[in-house]
Amino acid sequence: MTLAGKITSEIGVHATAAKWFNLFSTQLHHVQNLSDRVHGTKLHRGEDWHHTDSIKHWTYTIQRTEGKVTTCLESIESVDEANKRITYKLFDGDLDPQFKLFKFIFQTIHKNSGGAIIIWTVEYERVSEEVDPPYGYVEYLHTFTRHIDAHLRIA
Repeated sequence: MTLAGKITSEIGVHATAAKWFNLFSTQLHHVQNLSDRVHGTKLHRGEDWHHTDSIKHWTYTIQRTEGKVTTCLESIESVDEANKRITYKLFDGDLDPQFKLFKFIFQTIHKNSGGAIIIWTVEYERVSEEVDPPYGYVEYLHTFTRHIDAHLRIA
């Protein structure tokens, strides 16, 4: 059995791809105010939230952990403005005992009929076969996306 994997989820949203990409590429610090699944975030190292050398500290709740508050550090690995895609590397905190590698890849695609498609990909490598794939994170991202969309479409 392989320890590495990818899980991808596509979610249709009402807000435009431009609004979504703008939020994640220039206003990431605001997402803690848009979803009750995020309890807080702060700039851990660096001066700019969106620079690849900066590190943010996140606290959040994953449903499959029975509401336990989870923590990690995050940095931006890459930004592809042309494809509206951002890769985030997550590490430390509650992730390190379970995963050698953990990434969120966010992408938003414009829909001609209005709104957008949000594509979340979770790339991971588990430390052992005893660790389950991170399905709770996929559920977290789905709920997180719904909460944010409710705010973006009225903004």
